[in-house]
Amino acid sequence: MKLSSSSFTDGQEIPGDFAFCIADPDHHVCLGSNRNPQLAWSDAPAGTQSLAVICHDPDVPSQGDDVNQEDRTVPASLARVDFFHWVLFDLPASLDEIGEGEFSSDVTPRGKPGPHAPHDARQGINDYTSWFAGDNDMRGDYYGYDGPCPPWNDEIVHRYVYTVFALDVAKLDVEGKVTGQQVRAAMHGHILAQASLTGTYTLNPALK
Repeated sequence: MKLSSSSFTDGQEIPGDFAFCIADPDHHVCLGSNRNPQLAWSDAPAGTQSLAVICHDPDVPSQGDDVNQEDRTVPASLARVDFFHWVLFDLPASLDEIGEGEFSSDVTPRGKPGPHAPHDARQGINDYTSWFAGDNDMRGDYYGYDGPCPPWNDEIVHRYVYTVFALDVAKLDVEGKVTGQQVRAAMHGHILAQASLTGTYTLNPALK
């Protein structure tokens, strides 16, 4: 199975158009265009009944004490955890492309609605749902795609892994407000093939 994108190059920096936040010299960051990237795939195996797409960042700090704090940095040595940016599933097996901006074209405070999505697919909540839980202006259920916004004081460049999965079931056995971890678990034993692209992103001017 093969995966490609006209929006970014595998192993290279993701353009700011596809980010939740972009760098701002006066305030560290400001909101970005938050468009989902274009993705196209081919060579799904025989027997594919549906497709799923997950985007996750494996480089998120496991502790938030130093995140976006003046005169402090998030050390490169800190243990890192997964942060899900997009959880899309039940895509029809006949589909071979997702258009740029088709699922997200701006930042939506309090989150985009779900789980229903284009192509009769479903989307889970991404991890901005928990990140903004304590913010009165932003908290809500963030369904679908919301792009990169790594800490502006992190010592490492973050990676964003976009993976398409070919599945042997037409619909995953999950309901309601579904997380990335739950979709990963539901896909277990049903993955016929998968392919990934990895983009990088940082808001730390020292790493540019």
